[in-house]
Formats: sequence, C-alpha cells, structure tokens
Amino acid sequence: MAQLLLVEDDAAIRGALIRALTERGHAVTSTPGAMDALRQILETPPDLVLLDLGLPDLGGYEALRMIRAVSAVPVVIITARDEESEIIRVLDAGADDYVIKPFGPGQIEARIRAVLRRASQPDAIAGPLEVGGLRLDVVARVATLDDVPLDLSRREFDLLHYLALHAGQVVSRRDLLTHVWRLPYGGADKTVDVHISWLRRKLGETAQEPCYLHTVRGVGVKLSAPS
Repeated sequence: MAQLLLVEDDAAIRGALIRALTERGHAVTSTPGAMDALRQILETPPDLVLLDLGLPDLGGYEALRMIRAVSAVPVVIITARDEESEIIRVLDAGADDYVIKPFGPGQIEARIRAVLRRASQPDAIAGPLEVGGLRLDVVARVATLDDVPLDLSRREFDLLHYLALHAGQVVSRRDLLTHVWRLPYGGADKTVDVHISWLRRKLGETAQEPCYLHTVRGVGVKLSAPS
C-alpha cells in the first residue's frame, strides 16, 4: 500500500480516482490546489504525487518546479494535454511519468507501481563514477570535470549518469528517451540532440572537436575518456 497525494481540481475525476485507488489498497489524500499540495508535501510527505496540470491557483508546471525545489517525491502527471513538446517539457522539469486523460484505473495503478518500483531501487552503481577527468557522485548528484564542479540541470545529470553507466558503449537515442526521459514509446530525437549539445558546452567541447561525447552517425552517442 502506498500513501498517495492526488492534486486534481475536477471534483468528479478526483472522487473517481480516490475510489479506484482506495479499492486497490492505497491510502489517498487529495486537494484541488497546488499551494495546499505543497504544504502537505512538506508536512506529511506522501510516497507519490498525482498532479494535474490545470490547477486553479497555480499552473501544474510551476507547481512541479516548486515541488522539485523542496522534495524528491515521485510525481506522476495526469492531464488531458497530449502535445509532445509539453510532455517533454514537464519530464525535463522533473516529473517521473506522464499519463494522458482519459485513462482507466488499471493503467494509472500500473504507472504508480512502475514509478514506485524505480524509486525504491538503488542506482546500479551507487559509488562515484569516473570517466577520465569526469567524476559523478551519484548520491550527492554532483558532477565535476578535472575537480571543477559542473552546473548541470536535473535532466543533464541524469543523461550524463546514464552515459557514464555505459561508458565506452554506443547508446541509442531510443534508449536514452526510454531510460532518461521515461518515454517508453520513444520521442523526438531532437530532444536528445539538444541536451547532448548543452552537455558538450559544459564539458568544453564541440561536435566537431569532441572530447568525451562522441556521436556515431545513425547509431547514437558514446561517453569515453579522452585518448
């Protein structure tokens, strides 16, 4: 059983979800507003948050960013917005999954189980990862290059972490979208390319003169120590 916080302003949807999730053994508290949700997260942290994007007092995207500033609680977005650009924007802001309305109780239950399962599993390598002069402290979520801290966003760190776990291997864009962006059915390759270009800039390299990040045309990208 999980303690869930449902943030949904539609009373009918809120009531139906509370009944469905309670019948499946979860304890559910709910609120129609983002600010009250933030208060509850700070005072009585839930195991997982179900967050609608269309809230009356504060946009769901802004609420997600505020949640991420104070908590690492898993957040599953529930919304009718199905534009790929919006999905990517919200996942980049720190959401753990994105479910498009309408959905059945079985689907949302499966998504909750998957997110909680991922959250309960430790990283495959909990200790520091080192690739050349690049060092990632997975627990502290700190990356340094030649002992100089790198200013990375949450998604940039996750991307670099996944590549470091597979250092020396070519990783496809589809794998990155699946494991870093949590998009099981793929997404826009441009999303990966843009984040790779941002990482290159912070690592002090370019696509024309790569040092750590090497693109293999038509295949993917590889992280390796400078030769």
